[in-house]
This record gives sequence, C-alpha cells and structure tokens, in this order.
Amino acid sequence: MALNKNALIRYKTIDKCLQNNYRQWTLDDLIQACSDALYEYEGRDVNVSKRTIQLDIQLMRSDKLGYNAPIEVYSKKYYRYADEGFSITNIPITENDMDVLSETVEMLKQFKDFSLFSELGGIIQRLEDTVYTEKTHQASIIHLDKNENLKGLHWLDELYRAIQKKVVLDITYQSFKASKPNVIKFHPCLLKEFNNRWFLIGMGRKGRGVVNLALDRIISVDYDFKTDYKDFEFNADTFYKDVVGVTVNQGERPSDIKLWIDRHNAPYVLTKPLHHSQYVEKEHEDGSVEVMIKVKINFELERLLLGFGEALEVLKPERLRKRVSTKLAKAVAMYQD
Repeated sequence: MALNKNALIRYKTIDKCLQNNYRQWTLDDLIQACSDALYEYEGRDVNVSKRTIQLDIQLMRSDKLGYNAPIEVYSKKYYRYADEGFSITNIPITENDMDVLSETVEMLKQFKDFSLFSELGGIIQRLEDTVYTEKTHQASIIHLDKNENLKGLHWLDELYRAIQKKVVLDITYQSFKASKPNVIKFHPCLLKEFNNRWFLIGMGRKGRGVVNLALDRIISVDYDFKTDYKDFEFNADTFYKDVVGVTVNQGERPSDIKLWIDRHNAPYVLTKPLHHSQYVEKEHEDGSVEVMIKVKINFELERLLLGFGEALEVLKPERLRKRVSTKLAKAVAMYQD
C-alpha cells in the first residue's frame, strides 16, 4: 500500500496522542492534533476531516499497515490503546523482514568504502540486535564474491564526491606499462566496476576522449579548483554498449565475432551470455554450439575467450582468431620440456 507523507504524519500523531494515558482523547481532539501537526510540517492549514481520521483509525487497527493497533473506544466517546504500552513505533520486525534486511546489508557491504553507506551497517545492526536477542542468529544464505585485499578501494568515496561536485582532479598515476608515475589533469564523470576491479572514467588529455583509470594504479589525488570542469555529455549505457569490460577503442566499429563452444560449456554460455548481443548461429548434433556476438575487440574480451581454453574456438574474424591462437601457442610452449 502506497502511503503519502500526510497520512504518515497523521498515523504518528494519533499514535503519540493515544500513548498519553493522562488525557482522554475524543475524535475532535485527534482531528485537532493532526491538523496542528500537519500545519507544523507543511506551514499551512490542511483540512483534516472527521471521515479521514476515522479511516486512519480503521487502517491502524487492521493488519494492512502491519500495525494491528489495539485502539478501543470507551464511554462511547474516548479513544485509547487497550494495551497501555503499545506504539506503532514498537512494531517488531518479522523474521522474514529480518532475513531480507540481513541479506540486503550483506550486499550493501560491498560498498562499505563509500561514506554514504557508512552508517547503514550500524542501523541494520541495531535492528538485528533487537530481533536476534529472541532467536538464534543464522548465517547469511547469500554469499557474494569479494576481495578485501584489492588496492585502491580507499579512493572510492573521495572520487565519488569529486564527481558529485564536478571538481577537476590532478591524479598521480602509474599504469603497469609506465616506468614512472605522471600527473594527469582529469575531469571525472563515472565510477565503474568490472570483474571485481574499479575504474574512474572521465576526460584527460585533449584528443584522447573518454579514458579509464584503474583505482589500484592511482598514487595520489589532488583537487584543482582553479580549472573549470568540462561538463561533457556522457551516457555510460551507450558508451559501453558494444564492449566487454571497460576498454573502449573509440575509433573502432563493433566486429561480428563467431565462436564455437563445446557441448560441456555450451549450457553455461547459453544461460549466461558473453554479451547482450549474443545469439545462437548453429546448434550441432554433438551438443556444441556456434554463437555470434557483436563487440569491439579489446583486452578484456581476449582474456574472457582465453579463459575457456580448449572449450572455445574463435571462428571469425581472422585477426582475433590469430591473436588468440598465438597466445594459446605461447601458453602451450611454456609447458613443453
């Protein structure tokens, strides 16, 4: 059931009134209290009808909101809680609610390096403590892959806020290929995760277009408040539509890539496509399949295909077939006596 803000204010106000056992509350009293509360929140008079408060009480009594409030009428005029200690704010969380919250927290813990999530764990912990004091704590039944030893994760929050505030950065960076670090003037626009690694996406040197920087190769980050941020148009879904991973060869068109997968691995590729463009070109009697994907050839794609070993063959294009074949030949040579 969708609840608007005014309704929630009325429920909270009625609850607060009925918790006060030192006063007798008529329907008119509750109407006036709700009107005063709405005026305080809205800054204007809000018409609260008798019918509205009667419906509110009816809803609070029911299980539609999960309150089941024991509101009773006595002396045919006054309202109160039959249970003097009752409050809608003390409604216990069900076991199913707690299971959902617990698993959600486990997933959100993946983002613990962002300060905007820093208080979430404490909030849920307090909820868990309230519920689990009366029942056995159970282990999580959802497990996500994570690597606590990944380098560069401490930059996440700082870079996130720089993107929010549109601040130009001076990033000291050293790629795996560089012999020494250098400082890059960077206009950040996106944080992207791929294969359990994080990347900062944005504009760097003129003429290079959109580039990505691996967080684990960042040495330091400084702010350049004197340089105006270049507010360029960037759509991540469109930019990464034709690639696997984060490396985008911006001057290259997507290639039609044909792959053969053996019968043992075919089900895995069919149920978890290598790319959203994937479709089945041919199914063989032995259970193997030929699939097509349309992507730009990059480092991440090559690593993905090489990971299948003998279970996958690149049929076309020829240039990708040769590159994969050469790397496999070198791998085999390493095992030769």
